Amino acid sequence: MRYLTVCLIGGGVAGLLLWVLRPLATRIGLVDRSGELKFQQESVVLIGGIAMFAGFAFSVLTLDISFPAFRSFLAAAALLVVAGVVDDLWELPSRVKLAVQITAALIMALGGGILVEDLGTITGDGVVALGAWALPFTVFGTVGVINALNMSDGVDGLAGGVSFIAFVLLAYVAMASGRVADASVLILLVGIVGAFLFFNLRFPWRRRALVFMGDAGSMFLGFALAWFAISLSQGDDRAMTPVTALWILALPLIDAVSAFCRRILTGRSPFVRDHDHLHHVLLMAGLSVNKTNTVLWSATLFLGFLGLFAFYQGIPEHIIFYVFMALFAVHLWYMLCASESAVWNGKR
Repeated sequence: MRYLTVCLIGGGVAGLLLWVLRPLATRIGLVDRSGELKFQQESVVLIGGIAMFAGFAFSVLTLDISFPAFRSFLAAAALLVVAGVVDDLWELPSRVKLAVQITAALIMALGGGILVEDLGTITGDGVVALGAWALPFTVFGTVGVINALNMSDGVDGLAGGVSFIAFVLLAYVAMASGRVADASVLILLVGIVGAFLFFNLRFPWRRRALVFMGDAGSMFLGFALAWFAISLSQGDDRAMTPVTALWILALPLIDAVSAFCRRILTGRSPFVRDHDHLHHVLLMAGLSVNKTNTVLWSATLFLGFLGLFAFYQGIPEHIIFYVFMALFAVHLWYMLCASESAVWNGKR
């Protein structure tokens, strides 16, 4: 009952803000008009990120928990949301956004004490401790997760749905290990993202999204995922292993890294946005937006369950890691083939 109440509070506050702020967003020009990468034909307000962050900041104050690193979390998230709103309005240079993301990761690591200190036993020969590389690896990993989720925000409901599933799985891990504070905040995020999805998804009675999360939303959610994936997988009292966190975030991470690799292999800049992600391939194959979401949400849930099953069954970490890398290799090969086929058939 406690967690249900937390979920309803977060969802209610976020839903109210989404409804109230929509007219304001239109007046100040916070709308997406291009539809270039979202397969959306009409302008939609980019208020989702602001509403989710504001709903979180207000709702978390109602929780009767001890969250020592709350100030660092809120400061870093606020920085990302502000930068995201500015980018949604006027489009920040990529290097500026990267600098903001690095700063947020540093606040998390140095202010909140959330660091990737080891990678577990992924080699099968003892714990791989990072030592002096802990801080740069944490920054690199956090920025990677933020941008991976941002890259998945190309179809109505996809980034929100992937985040929703990942937060649910992380909340389960936190509850199973008795980490009430982490579980409460994660359940709060579940409610907030759930409210956003109600406005963002397409339904039979509504064939277009009412709101987008924008860069403000994708960076906020990506940062929150990185924070809890790291905090739950580190320390002597870790709730899961680092490789388990990889499986929970498998779909956006594999798709993003694969896209970077493909661009480099084909002689393109790895930082230029394109239509080479898995959701684009599914859409070009003829699947509708809702069917594409169903496929990719199911894949996210399956991969997350697979990682948790392996963890709770005590399967050695190095075996789980090697399977993960094999999955990445298969995805990269498939997407290279799909990309070549699309070029051959004139679909790109």
